[in-house]
Amino acid sequence: MKINLICLLALLCNSCYIVGQETGAPSFGKGLLNLVGKDSSWTMKVGARMQIQAVADWNTKNTSLVDPQQNFLVRRARFKFDGFAYTPKLTYKLELGVSNRDLSGASEFTGNAPRYIFDAVVKWNFYKNFVLWFGQAKLPGNIERVISSGNLQQVDRSLLNSNFNIDRDIGFQLRHKFNISENFIVREIFAVSQGEGRNITSGNLGGHQYTTRIELLPFGKFLKKGDYVGGDLQREKKPRLMLAATYDNNKNAVKTRSNQGSYMFNDIGFYTTDISTIFIDAMFKYNGFSFMGEYSNRTADDPFAKNSDGSLTGDEVQIGEGLNLQTGYLFRNNWEVSARYTNIGFDEELNDSNSRTQYTLGLSKYVAGHKLKVQTDLSYLTVETAQNNLMYRLQLEVHF
Repeated sequence: MKINLICLLALLCNSCYIVGQETGAPSFGKGLLNLVGKDSSWTMKVGARMQIQAVADWNTKNTSLVDPQQNFLVRRARFKFDGFAYTPKLTYKLELGVSNRDLSGASEFTGNAPRYIFDAVVKWNFYKNFVLWFGQAKLPGNIERVISSGNLQQVDRSLLNSNFNIDRDIGFQLRHKFNISENFIVREIFAVSQGEGRNITSGNLGGHQYTTRIELLPFGKFLKKGDYVGGDLQREKKPRLMLAATYDNNKNAVKTRSNQGSYMFNDIGFYTTDISTIFIDAMFKYNGFSFMGEYSNRTADDPFAKNSDGSLTGDEVQIGEGLNLQTGYLFRNNWEVSARYTNIGFDEELNDSNSRTQYTLGLSKYVAGHKLKVQTDLSYLTVETAQNNLMYRLQLEVHF
């Protein structure tokens, strides 16, 4: 399977080169190749991107740095395909990951195969402002997660996202928008999904997952969908604000973090419980200044996994809450400074109930927007009743 995928991608790249030589390739950041059917009944844009990262971190003890560790890695490497099929009202997106981090997470529930597929979704604009999605895609969760990893303001997402996000899943999404006034826009999203994350092949082990999100834009649309892009690279001429809330309920969930985390096995198969997650977030931008705020809260009917006789298995749902605040300013020379504060608190009854607070300072240079950029940040993590941590990261993003 892996060899076949590599051969396919090599053939695709070769085809892109040939067509690029004959017709002229798109400009940088606009895709490797833009195809249009002879009868204009379909289009396809082919893109690729990679993130190369260096990481160094230390534990802190009595104001000293100890246990130094360093790591160099390809954080992400992706191929992306999107366009329309038959009619512009029927669009699609396919995204494949090929780095080790992208492929990780294989299990018996994914056919023990690398998890190549990130997005495989078809979107049908069937009536006015109604769009129906079918396939695997990001669920409408916290704003930081929905922002592409290629469009982040800092090197990577926060601790709130890594502990509480609901990521991708397979199912249906219904999206709609309407105007209250000339500028005031309301967007609604409803999703029904399998509830176990991406690339599951073994069928639905628990119940289903239901997600509802509403977004309010009182001052109108952001330039170039800037509400889903980190930093104010468009330098909004007027203040722009998005306020949003999400409620997610995973019925009879079998994983420790709703549709994420590890499976909760017991003596008869799986332990199941209803898990609910709430997100409240905001995005504000004006003249190079940006602010993003997120709050999350996860609860479960019974977070402690049990066997049929009531004894504990040792697994537990990761319940608690988190707060993430992030701000930045983009200078005229396309250097940006940013800062982030994140606090994570878990329920006191959990085995790992230590609260965590992380402070991050970031610096970015946008050479060609988010398509070509260098980012670096320094983070200090405090952990209750445990050693604190200092982490430095440097990352190059290239997005064709």
